Amino acid sequence: MPQSAPVATPPAQLAIFTDFDGTLVELAETPDSIDVPDTLAEQLGQTARELNLAFAVLTGREIADIDRFLAPLVLPVAGAHGTQRRRADGVLEAIDPDSLEGAERVAEALGPLIAAYPELILETKRGAVAVHFRQAPELEATVHEAMQRAIEINDHFVLVPGKMVCEARPRGVSKGEALRAFMLEEPFVGRTPVFIGDDVTDEDAFIAAQDLGGVGIKLGDGDTAARMRIADVGSVRALLQGLGDIAAREQELVVTERETIEPEQELAH
Repeated sequence: MPQSAPVATPPAQLAIFTDFDGTLVELAETPDSIDVPDTLAEQLGQTARELNLAFAVLTGREIADIDRFLAPLVLPVAGAHGTQRRRADGVLEAIDPDSLEGAERVAEALGPLIAAYPELILETKRGAVAVHFRQAPELEATVHEAMQRAIEINDHFVLVPGKMVCEARPRGVSKGEALRAFMLEEPFVGRTPVFIGDDVTDEDAFIAAQDLGGVGIKLGDGDTAARMRIADVGSVRALLQGLGDIAAREQELVVTERETIEPEQELAH
């Protein structure tokens, strides 16, 4: 009696998550002065399609900023370090009202600091606040002290230091929690997560990806929980293109194997 041919099984599939500033694009003096290559949106869109849309950006920026820089591409995004989240189905999750109100109070408390040091940049987001001191690195301690005082009136917020920036975000919110939420939803569920980032604010996501059986990849030097490193922004873009190409070839292989096996199985009967 003829034996049935083995059924083709798909290879392990990846879910890719990446930071934006310092990872997909180079850091700049101000948040709005970054250089976004004209080809970036097209490349990310291609990678997302090759991964069956299991590709998301986890960023400290607001979702609207990412949409503006990558237009017309619209991706799943966790913005303001997870305070904002747009799922793969396009649904925007509601922001906690306490986070919205708290961020407004923190920003108001920082008014005197910004007035005293105009070289600082106050970035008020829906649910979070950041002060950038890239143009005045000598003010780092001053910024941290002012931010600490600003959140003392609201224990709903915590400070998160970053590269030439100090941010206040709601307690319990992080890129790691956002990654975990995405991994419970289609098309991410059941895949192996990979997160690529460059900053202290990315550490939660490195840990989350690795807790879920995946890997964290840190761009550059410095202590990290990530198990792998990558050299620079150009290498990140090359890696994303390579992973997308591999996923596309593996999918083509699975389809070819199925098309070959099915007629054989019919003959065996």
